[in-house]
Amino acid sequence: MNARRLSLDDRRRIAGWLVSGLGYAEIGRRLGRPTSTISREVARNSAAGEYRPGHAQEAAAHRARRRRPPRPGGEPAEAVRGFVDEFAALLAATGLPRMTARVFTCLLTAETGLTSADLVRLLRVSPASVSKSIGALEAMELVARGPDPGGRRERYRIDDDVWLRAWQADTGAHGRLADAAREGSERFGPHTTAGARLARMARFFGRLSEQMGGSTVAETTGDDALTVVAALVHAGRPVPVAELATALGWPPDRLEAALAALRHRPAIADPLELRGSGTVTATARSDRLSPAHREGIRRFGVGSPATVVTVEGCRTSSPPATST
Repeated sequence: MNARRLSLDDRRRIAGWLVSGLGYAEIGRRLGRPTSTISREVARNSAAGEYRPGHAQEAAAHRARRRRPPRPGGEPAEAVRGFVDEFAALLAATGLPRMTARVFTCLLTAETGLTSADLVRLLRVSPASVSKSIGALEAMELVARGPDPGGRRERYRIDDDVWLRAWQADTGAHGRLADAAREGSERFGPHTTAGARLARMARFFGRLSEQMGGSTVAETTGDDALTVVAALVHAGRPVPVAELATALGWPPDRLEAALAALRHRPAIADPLELRGSGTVTATARSDRLSPAHREGIRRFGVGSPATVVTVEGCRTSSPPATST
């Protein structure tokens, strides 16, 4: 068996890890495969939002047996022409210029890529239109170019991981959106409607950026970060950094690495957040509860014999027992 191919056991592990909530980057790390391999495998073999390892194995075996000769000149069969037009229309509906969408779909359905002359002939458009569309696709990293084995022209193609690369190209923008939305939430106040809305936006784009970009936090550092959060919640008060390092029995650089991870990757501690620098504390994220939620909790807690949860400090307390 080709060592580069996923086995049935690999695919079953992927299915189990997806159910457990692991991201593509972590699954790839455990299997020793690139994140793009995992994301492509899941996207190709999922139905109704569920990855199917058995179906994936059968499909991979079928692809390995299949050997189709390339079409002359790269021209698609007549049955494919309808798909090209329909798919291009769908891409255009997402905001991609129609001409660019038609060029992209032609390349997507070509066996070995196409030259500019091929695209002009297939689409019956001017060379300038093709050149402009190719330039736009290259700017979005959706198209790669290389020499044409049969002549002096360049041949354009679409790589298998094009969707992942296109998505990851936006990862930095997603992260910047998350930071800006988080700052906006703080400015408006997390208890306001605008602040709560911006907070939800920050969480969405923050998680999207981490999931698709792959976390840069090492597994040990991530574990240390969660240990720090647990220690601060257990302390129930702000703790000086030096005191925290002594209590945990860690050298200062290990604690600083964990604190840096919590500051740069706030989703690690969600729904808690780290506050402070020289003295730190872990508190509930104020954007996790809407004003209506807080009011409901306040009403529920007043006069109730049940345990009262103080959300702001992440501490629990029980009312004093009454004597009979």
